[in-house]
Amino acid sequence: MKYLILILTCLLLVACSGRQEATLYPPTLTINGSNNHEFARAYRIAIGDLTTNIQKYQAGLLNQPKPCILAGLVYDTPWTRDASINTWNAAGLLFPSAAKHTLLAQVTTDESGQNIIDGQYWDKIVWGIGAWNYYLYNHDRPFLKFSHNVIKNTLEILETTELDKTLQLFRGPAVYGDGVAAYPLYYTSAADPEKEASYSAILDWIDNNPDKLAIIGKGLPMMTLSTNCVYAEVYKIMHEIEEVLSLSKQTDWLQKSNSLQQSIKKNFWNEERKSFNYLIDPQGHCDYQEGMGLAYAILFDIADSDQKSKIFQNIHLEPAGIPCVYPSFPRYKKTKDAYGRHSGTVWPHIQGFWADACIKNDNIDGFLHEFRNLAKHAVRDNQFVEIYHPVTGLPYGGLQEPWLDQETIWFCAERQTWSATAYLRMILLNIIGMEFKVDGIEFHPFLPEEFSRLEFGDLHYGDQVINIQISGKGNHLESFQVNGMEQKNFLPYSKRGQNMIEMIVSEKYE
Repeated sequence: MKYLILILTCLLLVACSGRQEATLYPPTLTINGSNNHEFARAYRIAIGDLTTNIQKYQAGLLNQPKPCILAGLVYDTPWTRDASINTWNAAGLLFPSAAKHTLLAQVTTDESGQNIIDGQYWDKIVWGIGAWNYYLYNHDRPFLKFSHNVIKNTLEILETTELDKTLQLFRGPAVYGDGVAAYPLYYTSAADPEKEASYSAILDWIDNNPDKLAIIGKGLPMMTLSTNCVYAEVYKIMHEIEEVLSLSKQTDWLQKSNSLQQSIKKNFWNEERKSFNYLIDPQGHCDYQEGMGLAYAILFDIADSDQKSKIFQNIHLEPAGIPCVYPSFPRYKKTKDAYGRHSGTVWPHIQGFWADACIKNDNIDGFLHEFRNLAKHAVRDNQFVEIYHPVTGLPYGGLQEPWLDQETIWFCAERQTWSATAYLRMILLNIIGMEFKVDGIEFHPFLPEEFSRLEFGDLHYGDQVINIQISGKGNHLESFQVNGMEQKNFLPYSKRGQNMIEMIVSEKYE
């Protein structure tokens, strides 16, 4: 018996050692072909920026400091939207413990004892997307059950306080837009709409405009594309969670999602511009282009096939990538090269979502525009910064009140985590083409003309270690082999041990 115990102990130590090694040593990437050093080096820089931002942190339901994924080198907190987006952008696959801790740090307990999502009121429901993708990467059922309760509690509050009953849309700014530079002049002044703001955070508008607030909720009267797309997706995710956990269906989440999607299409679609508007408020519509909102409308299948085609045909791209909001608001264009911090500039995490939307809809050129730009900028700077100038591609913080008169350029954060994970998303989910399902990974690889062969090694997924080789050019999958055996392009989560995946692609675009 003692020998059996010894053997079992040794096996447990080996297993634990493997899991620890997966955390300490991320997967390696090798690319053969012209300019391969740029793309492979950008991958190493992204891994470096991500790992150096994993620091001990305590908040929310964490009762002691634990490794969490902070927002960036100059930020000392994760933030709810960053926590979700970074987890979704494959950090939840590469560093599952840190991602889980980060999500837990964004959960608090309300006065009634319920666990709810913490953070900025309008975008905190995006936590649900991060939690769902964490599950798809790790199959952590206890955490999924916990997440279901947290999302449900939070949705009940937000539906009561922030859902506009007339338009059937959720109030609140854009998912990432916490500064006034993301919004029309109306949101920059406490009194005279012709004057520039005395504050920079959009939430300050609430305290400065008590006579303009909505009756319930936090009071900001605007309804934005990206935020409503997130709500529609989280409704669908709630349905998926209940399917996975075999929970009794007390709420028709799909009906809620479909209803919201119809409201989005009805109120935001602009047939004249052949795209979705940015925001709706008592002043009317702002028909500017919101990069994140358009990406989400496509990725979440809110836009139908005809609308997707029109969006791709009419999208405005800058030399450095897709702008967060286009055009930049006139108050920032005092000089030719000036842009608002949250309007006109290029934010890499938005590049990541737009690139994903492009490649999943066979817009190869659109994907490559973001992929090549982001890699080039990271290699030049030896880091992934927070924001880039749309024309020069240089790090650029943009203009934002209250220092607009002095034309003071705001800081551009260094080693920004969601910028780095946006590139990791492009590599893992777009180039290697991993699409995570509830029971495994479906592969849809793409090798651009700069590549001739890609090797991706030591990826830990469940109880297996995956090594991947892709050769050829294009996005048409000619051959898919696992351990030398030709099969469907799917790898079950249930497989164990070492698994070698070999794929051959061709330029026969589908």
